[in-house]
Amino acid sequence: MALEITDANFEELVMNSDKPVMLDFWAVWCGPCRMIAPIVEEMSTEYEGKAVIGKVDVDNNQEIAMKYGIRNIPTVLFVKGGEIVDKQVGAAPKQAFTAKLDALL
Repeated sequence: MALEITDANFEELVMNSDKPVMLDFWAVWCGPCRMIAPIVEEMSTEYEGKAVIGKVDVDNNQEIAMKYGIRNIPTVLFVKGGEIVDKQVGAAPKQAFTAKLDALL
């Protein structure tokens, strides 16, 4: 399962990670977010041990969303070495996410 990333654990699990991180910003009421949710869950299993796959509920973790200027959801950020290196705004097919993550491995 994808990790639940919160304002409280963001620094530890994302910015200090020694692995690449894929971070899905979502909300319960967001239709396109629900469309990519199964993709994010599949990837969390497929990339276990190689990358960190996390989800940020923007309604409950507004500090992170504001800090990174998340205005549209779903937005998926790709982080490596504490830096945002890529992003995908809006729903996309699985290969769009895997290609971006594979490039960071």
